[in-house]
This record gives sequence, structure tokens and C-alpha cells, in this order.
Amino acid sequence: MGNVWPRGGHLIERRLSTLRRVPAIVIPYRGDAKSRLSPSLRAALAVAMLGDVVEAALVVGRVVVVTDDAAVVPAGVAIVPDPGAGLGAAVAAALAGVEGHALVVNADLPAVTPDALRQLAAAGLALVEAPDGTTNALSLPDPSSFAPLYGPGSADRFRAHAQFATVSIAELEADVDSDADLERLTAQLGPRTRALLAVHA
Repeated sequence: MGNVWPRGGHLIERRLSTLRRVPAIVIPYRGDAKSRLSPSLRAALAVAMLGDVVEAALVVGRVVVVTDDAAVVPAGVAIVPDPGAGLGAAVAAALAGVEGHALVVNADLPAVTPDALRQLAAAGLALVEAPDGTTNALSLPDPSSFAPLYGPGSADRFRAHAQFATVSIAELEADVDSDADLERLTAQLGPRTRALLAVHA
């Protein structure tokens, strides 16, 4: 005898199907990557920004942080050890354990919101380009479409590699590389980053 669904079973089935489509969010994190930020706040800011990105991502889907410093990663996420061969290799290591739709979101995007991540996911195969031509975020309906192409001009390389659409999402374009970026984005920053800056104002 086949499976018998209880009353409302089709609704349950649809909800499970929807859950399966929720993306996994991969966040690569290295605490020593922000050399242009003030030395006195650099390490704490990196951790605060990571926390803001993770908080937004957890609302949307399963979160995987690939890092060489698991001690600073917020609770509730999966951790993949960074293989130590650059950003592309780190992302590839995390994606190796992901099935289905994945987002890759940099850890220096403290203005990110759940709605911004959902907008990226809805774009299909897509990227968010930083103002300097690098890549802040990727949407990968099939993780096998990823290639380790990060670095200067990486957005152009991703578009040449596959049919990535370029989507403009302000919260994902607002990366933080310098003190000037923090000042420019003050009103948009996530709660952890704002709190840290308020303490040190």
C-alpha cells in the first residue's frame, strides 16, 4: 500500500518543496583581509560585519561559513575549514557540500538584509558587482557553475565564464574596505557593526 497523506497533505508537500528551494548561503571569512581599515578596530569590525551578514542569511536559508577562525563564527551555522589557497578555493570547498541553489555572499557586506538575499536568489544565475569591478555576491542555481575567478575585474570573468546576469542590489553592493566606506554607509550598517562603532566613537 502506498503512502497515505493525511488531510492537508498536499499543502504539506508544497511547503516541503518550497523549503527545498531555499538556498544555502556560503559566507567566506578571513579576519585578516581588511588591511585598509583602522588597525585599532580592524579585527573587531571584521567579526561584527560577519555577524551582521550571518544574521541576515539565517533568516533566508542554511548558512555555511568557510573560515580559518571558527572561534568567531556565530552559532547556528555550519563551518567548513578554509583550505588556505585563496578566496576561490575557500568558496569551492564550501560549495562541495552544498546541493541545490546556493548564494555566495562576502563577509564585508554589513548592510545586507534578508530581502536583499531573497532578491538575489530570485535572479537565478546572477552576480552583484562591487563598484571596483570585483564580485560581492553570487547566485548559483547549480553550484557546479562556480569557478574560482575572484580578484580584480572578477565580475567580467564570471560573466565570460557563464551567463551570469548582473543585478543591482544596493545592500549587496555596499561593501566595506576602508574607514571611508564605514562613514558613507553609517545609516545602512547592521546592528553589530553600528554597536561597535558607537562604542568607539
